[in-house]
Amino acid sequence: MFSFLSFLRLQSFASSSLLPETLTKNSRTIPISSPFRRSMGVSSLKVAWRKEPSLDAAIERDKRYRLCARVVREVFNEPGCRIPVRYLEKRRQRLRLPFRVKTFLSRYPNLFDIYSDRIKPSSSPVPFLRPSSGLLSFISRQSSIRSRLEPLALSKLCKLLMMSRHRALPASKLFAVKRDFALPDDFLVSLVPRYPDLFRLVGGGGDDASSFLELVSWREEYAKSAIQIRADEESRLTGVRIRPNFSIRLPAGFYLRREMREWTRDWLELPYISPYEDASGLHPSSPEMEKRSVAVFHELLSLSMMRRMAVPVVGKFCEEYRFSNAFGNTFTRHPGIFYVSLKGGIKTAMLREAYDENGDLVDRDPFLEMKDKFVEMMEEGHREWMESIRSKRDAVQKDMEMLARRNSELFGNEGENGDVKHDELHSGREIMDNQEN
Repeated sequence: MFSFLSFLRLQSFASSSLLPETLTKNSRTIPISSPFRRSMGVSSLKVAWRKEPSLDAAIERDKRYRLCARVVREVFNEPGCRIPVRYLEKRRQRLRLPFRVKTFLSRYPNLFDIYSDRIKPSSSPVPFLRPSSGLLSFISRQSSIRSRLEPLALSKLCKLLMMSRHRALPASKLFAVKRDFALPDDFLVSLVPRYPDLFRLVGGGGDDASSFLELVSWREEYAKSAIQIRADEESRLTGVRIRPNFSIRLPAGFYLRREMREWTRDWLELPYISPYEDASGLHPSSPEMEKRSVAVFHELLSLSMMRRMAVPVVGKFCEEYRFSNAFGNTFTRHPGIFYVSLKGGIKTAMLREAYDENGDLVDRDPFLEMKDKFVEMMEEGHREWMESIRSKRDAVQKDMEMLARRNSELFGNEGENGDVKHDELHSGREIMDNQEN
């Protein structure tokens, strides 16, 4: 942090004549430098977006996991956790399944069991799906992990409410982001009612559009952001009081225009504003409000399981968290803190400090233990499928070589032999294509 600030000071030294002014907020004096006063406003500051393949790859690597998770949830949402294969085939578009259900089942053979049953007593038996014993075992382990990590889920839910304007959030919006924060699917009925001293559900109940989840009591131990906790830990280790601030990590070769360097330098020197502080006294277009907004975005991503969220999903909470209509530009305006990926046709905000240079998570949420176990099971089945494809390919190759040797013995004519080999090779490829599809 200090090296980055020093870099900004050196880059803008020639034009950085500072004329101190002050702004008082909540009995705290915050120094404001003249570049803020001269600038046309936060929204006028632009930073060019640059693609970063390593961070895009982090999203791409989860593609198969997300696909399998969607199909598994679809089956478990059915009565008795069973569904006819043809019904699932009709939902391919909604599940964003890029190939036939039969192909999916062959690629991940250990997720489901296929058996025959009747849809109606008078109908003929058709193929059905049900969870495999391995998948049921994973669900059991998942419940155990959730039970062990319930205090963490509780703190996440409290923090989401504590950051909001009225210490309350629509239940429907919380329901829409439950997987981002690793909350149980039924948290409104399994978690919330057990803590009446913390939560109160007001309105229609469940995920009804008119119902709200309110915070009943303020927990001071939850009112510290990830940045404040990190500063406290560094202060404890070094014995020197560390001022809370954002960690900046610009990608190699990234260039900031001089105006933006000056603005960023002075903006970083502003006092850190916790996302749990009251922001009602801040002007919407002030640098202080920008700092508070970035703090809220940083905290939201820090609470998320993957340290990233789809930008449209974050936008659902504009009113509750006091985000501006152009809140999405905040992510690109601070490329040293966030990265916006366009993978999958949707903007995804990623917390840069949570990933290393290879795009691997270094700040791992404890709830990732569930994802890791599911991916392990999923990849095991995928390896079985790949091995079976390899075995079939090897068998076809051996048959082709045997036929080629036999034809070589039977036919002495090279051209005729070549035609036979070409036909056999074409036939063998057709066999393998049919097996893989």
